[in-house]
Amino acid sequence: MLELKNVSFSYGEREILHDFNLKVLDGQCVCLKGHSGCGKTTVLRLVLGLETIKAGVIVTPKSPAVVFQEDRLISSLSLKKNILLPLPKEKYEFALKLINEAGLGDSLNKRVSELSGGMKRRTAIVRALAFGGDALILDEPFNGIDADTREIMAKMIKREFLNKGKPVLMVSHIPADAKSLNAEVLEMD
Repeated sequence: MLELKNVSFSYGEREILHDFNLKVLDGQCVCLKGHSGCGKTTVLRLVLGLETIKAGVIVTPKSPAVVFQEDRLISSLSLKKNILLPLPKEKYEFALKLINEAGLGDSLNKRVSELSGGMKRRTAIVRALAFGGDALILDEPFNGIDADTREIMAKMIKREFLNKGKPVLMVSHIPADAKSLNAEVLEMD
């Protein structure tokens, strides 16, 4: 489970969250939606411990997997090395299976700088899925991915996290993204 209880947070004098509450149950996906600047990504950063709350309590899993809004890949390394780099060797075979399932098998040795935007997003998602963890945090995960490929990636996310009883928290402006993960949508203002 992942939970924020009466969380308040400010950037300087600008209050972003005031007494904000959110609960994501095990095996549930919640999608945060709202206008730019309303605090969606800030919620993710708080959950990950990248920002410090002003008040309230956050209960988070110990080892979340993350797909940031930016791909956060090393452009001079191959697709394969970017995925395997944070993994212990015993996860390599599983990672290679995920790479093939995501339709990236033919690009294993291409440098990230040679990949399309959609291929980079899939690489970032596969890396998070291969890492595993006890929750998944997604910030605009399907940007640049066509509808058919989004469904493949969503199926992988469901199998590796939701069906295993792990919570998923995502941010997306696209209704189809939330629908593909059967997410409960929370509109932030």
